[in-house]
Amino acid sequence: MKFALFSLIQNIPNPVTGETLTAQEKFQHVLNQAVLAEKLGFDAYGVGERHGAPFLSSSPPVVLSAIAAKTSHIRLLTTVTVLSILDPVRVAEDYATLDHLSGGRLELIIGKGNDPRHYPLFGITEEEQWESLAERYALLKQLWTEENVTWSGRYRPPLTNVTTQPRPFQPSILVWHGSASSPLSTELAAKYGEPLFSSNSFHPQAKYKALIDHYRERFAYYGHDPRKAIVGSGTSSLYISNTAEEAIRRYRPYYNAFSNTEAAKHNQSPFTSLEDIVQHGPALVGSPEQIIEKIIDYHRAYGNEVLSISVDGLSEAEQREQLERFARDIAPVLRKEIPSSVWENKKKKTPF
Repeated sequence: MKFALFSLIQNIPNPVTGETLTAQEKFQHVLNQAVLAEKLGFDAYGVGERHGAPFLSSSPPVVLSAIAAKTSHIRLLTTVTVLSILDPVRVAEDYATLDHLSGGRLELIIGKGNDPRHYPLFGITEEEQWESLAERYALLKQLWTEENVTWSGRYRPPLTNVTTQPRPFQPSILVWHGSASSPLSTELAAKYGEPLFSSNSFHPQAKYKALIDHYRERFAYYGHDPRKAIVGSGTSSLYISNTAEEAIRRYRPYYNAFSNTEAAKHNQSPFTSLEDIVQHGPALVGSPEQIIEKIIDYHRAYGNEVLSISVDGLSEAEQREQLERFARDIAPVLRKEIPSSVWENKKKKTPF
């Protein structure tokens, strides 16, 4: 199994220490976290895209460019690029530039996003999100693979003989399709024969498994080799302690703080408490042995080769503690138990 560390750059007062970071301080923490992730042997670091509090992640290509300058081999992901609201010409230019600045370490995870606040900001309705995503992605692929593009569509002005600059550094930038709630996202991934990344954050395993199963069925339907139907999976939270009781006790203030944000309420999770999401959902809160067992259980359901984790919301000291424990106590076991060929030819050997 391969491992990615993701951040939405969530910036809320720390519920344990009371500390409130400035935006500048939070960005510096994110840069430090990415450097630490590379040092600890994580395979990838991802920055999400949100357009409202408590998140500061409205400009992933800018943040990832700063991370690229401070790292050397960790893969750089977007988690997700909300392509349903973005101009594909701007996306093609910005991310091709980042691809050069990172030496070809960029991969996109695209999606429609799950925060409705961005639709009025960028001039589309929530009902248009899937049609918009499909149209904009088709154009983005065309801009990255062809020159002198002439195009017309619904969601941006027509193009005539356009060749975006710079051209991507990599022969082909890998694009994953973010999946959280609808078979429309899994259908798009299957149609193009591209990998899927399940959010696996707020709902029971069965809901996400159904979407992943749909992806694999449609992947084969479109004539793609089923062995190339690659899946990644997220988690809702991570907190490792020596016992489950200690982990729940220490993590509870963070869980309560985020659960009270408007962003969390929008997710409409059916879990009623921290204990509920730990026992019946995707939260990785417990001892190393318990967390390993849960990750393996989810892998049996999903067949995922990549796992993403996040330590957003914790103090910087606790973030370091959690990432070091994950790298020491959990990742080596899962690398051995669950082989993965993803990124094998993309990065240097890791210390796990």
